[in-house]
Amino acid sequence: MIGKLKGVIDEIDEDHCVIDVHGVGYVAFCSSRTLAALPGAGVATELFIETYVREDMIRLYGFQSALEREWFRLLMNNVQGVGAKVALAILSTLAPSDLANAIALRDVAMVSRAPGVGKKVAERIVTELKSKAPAFAGDAASTIGLKQDIGAGTAATPVVDAVSALTNLGYSRDVAANAVAAALKAAGEDADSAKLIRLGLKELAR
Repeated sequence: MIGKLKGVIDEIDEDHCVIDVHGVGYVAFCSSRTLAALPGAGVATELFIETYVREDMIRLYGFQSALEREWFRLLMNNVQGVGAKVALAILSTLAPSDLANAIALRDVAMVSRAPGVGKKVAERIVTELKSKAPAFAGDAASTIGLKQDIGAGTAATPVVDAVSALTNLGYSRDVAANAVAAALKAAGEDADSAKLIRLGLKELAR
């Protein structure tokens, strides 16, 4: 099993790249986000690899981080109807932290933005991975708990009202939840919705 490749980029195509490791070219299928992050042909790079073995095929999937690879595994192994192609489409559309946020907030519309992901599949992703998202939240780890409370409808009323108010002003639920989380940290747990909205707007204006 191959877990990582470190070599020189030989070529970058629409859905894969070729990494030359001491004269051997390895084809790694990647998300568009990973391919866009590669430095270009002839430049040294490193990819985290998931090796997929079937009777008729061995295929390598490449990722720019171990966290992205973990999300690929989570999607493939835990959600019915999600294969490698759909998992890569999701990771092409959403960074790991964005995906964790969407799941925590039960934002089915955000997940279904990925090509080939309909509402039913997005709902399965949100449902099946809701308990796993906090452990793989990455940059979103500090606010994931609050977002889960918001998504589950168990957050305090002032928090819910503040997020709703900011969302009504045109901000996404994720951006609104981040702003309210920062406001809550500054104002304290007893802050009312008006104060959270005011501080949240200040946060968004920075």
